Amino acid sequence: MSMLTIDPKDTPQKDLHQFILGTVAPRPIAFVSTIDENGVPNLAPYSFFNAFSSNPPIVVFSSNRRGSDNTTKDTLHNVKAGGECVINAVNYAIVRQMAVASVDFPSEVSEFEKTGLTPIPSDLVKPFRVAESPAHMECKVKEIITLGEGGGAGHLIICEVVRMHVAQEVLTDRNRIDPHKIDLMGRMGRAYYVRCSGAAIHTIVQDFNPVTIGYDQLPDHIKNSPVLTGNDLGKLAGQVTLPTSEEMEEVRQQEDVKQALTQQHPQEALHYLAKTYLDKEEVRKGFGILLSSE
Repeated sequence: MSMLTIDPKDTPQKDLHQFILGTVAPRPIAFVSTIDENGVPNLAPYSFFNAFSSNPPIVVFSSNRRGSDNTTKDTLHNVKAGGECVINAVNYAIVRQMAVASVDFPSEVSEFEKTGLTPIPSDLVKPFRVAESPAHMECKVKEIITLGEGGGAGHLIICEVVRMHVAQEVLTDRNRIDPHKIDLMGRMGRAYYVRCSGAAIHTIVQDFNPVTIGYDQLPDHIKNSPVLTGNDLGKLAGQVTLPTSEEMEEVRQQEDVKQALTQQHPQEALHYLAKTYLDKEEVRKGFGILLSSE
C-alpha cells in the first residue's frame, strides 16, 4: 500500500493531532468529575485515557492545552487544587449529554446543570459521581506530569482508584461486566465515535501457554492461499498443535470434504470449504480440512 510519511517537526499541530487521533482509535472516554475550591462541580470528557495497572489500580488521562490559545482546562486546575476526581464511564445512553459537557463553559458554571446529568455523592472523594453512568471510579491523584508547554501539550494525570461502583444491570451472572449491557462508547478521530456493543463486539480467544505453533509452521499452500485472509492465518497460527490423526480422520469422513476432493481443483475447493469453518470459529475442523489437501 502507498504510505503518507509524516514528520511531526514539519506538520502543523492541528493536523498532527488529527493524524494521531485517527490512528490511535477507538479510545475509551473518561468522563471526569472534579470540584473547585468554591465547591463548583465540573464535568468534562477526555479520550486520552486508559488503565495502566490493577495492583495498585491505576488509571491515567491527559488534559491537553488548547491548541487555539494555549490555555488549560478547569479539570486540570481542579485536580491540582483538590487532588481528587471521579472517572465515569460513557455509554450510548448518555453520549450526547457527554458531548454537551465538552463545551467550554465558564468556570463558575456546573456542567451537571448544562447537561441535565445527576450528581450523586461519592464515598471517599469530594467530586460527584454521574448517576446515569453505568460505572464510576473514585480516584486520588498520585501525580501530574507536564508533557510540554505549547498548544496541544498534555498533562498526564495519574490516578489511583480508591473505590468503584458498577451498575448491577450491566453484570453477567458470573459478576463480570457484559459489553453488550454496558454499551460503552469510544472516540475516534474528529467527530467520529464508535458504539461498543452488538455486532461491533468480537470474541478472540488466544492461548498463550503453552506456546502456539506460529505462522512459520504452516504449510506453504496454506500460507500462500489465495482464499484465506490474514485473520484466517492468524487463527491457524494461534493453535497450540496441528490437528491430531483422529481429528484428520474425522474430517475426511465428512461429505462436504469428500465432495471437495472430487472437484477439478481439490486443493482450492478444500480451501474455500475450510474458510467457511474458520468463519464460524470452528478452527480445528477448518485446519484439518486444509491439511486434507496434502
